[in-house]
Amino acid sequence: MIRPTRTNLLLLREKSRSVENSIGILKGRRQALIREFLASSRSLLKSREEVREEYGRALEELHLGTGIEGEAAMASLDAVIPKRVGVEIAEQSVMGLRYRDVEVAESPVRSPEERGYDYRATTPHLEEALHGFETVVEAMLAIAAFESRLKRLGEEIRRVTRRIRVLEERVLPELSRETRIIDQYLGEREREAYYRLKRFKELGGKGR
Repeated sequence: MIRPTRTNLLLLREKSRSVENSIGILKGRRQALIREFLASSRSLLKSREEVREEYGRALEELHLGTGIEGEAAMASLDAVIPKRVGVEIAEQSVMGLRYRDVEVAESPVRSPEERGYDYRATTPHLEEALHGFETVVEAMLAIAAFESRLKRLGEEIRRVTRRIRVLEERVLPELSRETRIIDQYLGEREREAYYRLKRFKELGGKGR
């Protein structure tokens, strides 16, 4: 229990104002984080939908190409088509938060001339399928970066929310309780002093 003095009462009131200001700042930061989270979420959801659609188109073209070229011919292209995708993990920052971003040294999407076989002798469906799958790989790498960003933002939103809850539900009520106790104590002391002084003056007047 804090000593019930006027100095401590002023200190408690000042601390309460400081906590209220901290809550306001934290709520402002949380709101900004939520806006950033929603903006990134929209981009991520849009990208996932586009990937789903592109993957479906690529599969359809692959089936058509396989029907024309034959499974043996399609399988023989395996040795020349594969390509390693150079990926680096880099540290990035969003609103002061560090997260890992995926950086691609070179786009996995290639032109027909870069795929290592004579595309003039194959069906256009094959080219469309390969282009579709490479586009999907490129989009998935971009999505990986989005997910890392969202995860970091989500963690910070939860951390700030927990801090706000502690200040609002524990710290501030406790300060208010202590302030009220000291305020009531000092009020009673002042009233007692006032009545004693009044009684003293009344007795002094009778003495004369």
